Amino acid sequence: MTLEGRFVRLRALEAEDLELLYAWENDPSVWGVSGTLAPFSRHTLQRFLDEQRFDIYAARQQRLVIETLAGRAVGLLELFEFDPADRRAGVGILIHAVEDRRRGFASDALHILDTYAREVLGLHQLWCNVGADNTASRALFRRAGYVVCGRKREWRRTAEGWADELLLQKIL
Repeated sequence: MTLEGRFVRLRALEAEDLELLYAWENDPSVWGVSGTLAPFSRHTLQRFLDEQRFDIYAARQQRLVIETLAGRAVGLLELFEFDPADRRAGVGILIHAVEDRRRGFASDALHILDTYAREVLGLHQLWCNVGADNTASRALFRRAGYVVCGRKREWRRTAEGWADELLLQKIL
């Protein structure tokens, strides 16, 4: 099975992705959606890359690079809290550069993920957490077929005060 869509492909992390991960994971502009509070060292990210050699059943997570069909990395897609017994996983997605957003890359990646999750991993459902104030992500996941199934009130502390977070779910 190829993990390729109309605009992007999903591929495994490679050792050569260390500097890319270092730049993206240490960008404070995306920390609010990832829950990151401090920078990552290259050593920590190298250990993470080394652990990616294990399959999702051993690691309980999987991170994939989203790259254009021309081979330019534009983001990351992560499956986390993988639960093979209940056949579900959490989803996180990042299109890093502002100029790469709203170009269909994330939608295409989620579409590819649906097929991979259902046909290869045998998952029954995917879920994600989205800030209630994150209109772009809410719209992205809604278009991808996710529905809001819960609201966590005052869940995240932000510079502006407390913010709600939505739990979205997609039955595959």
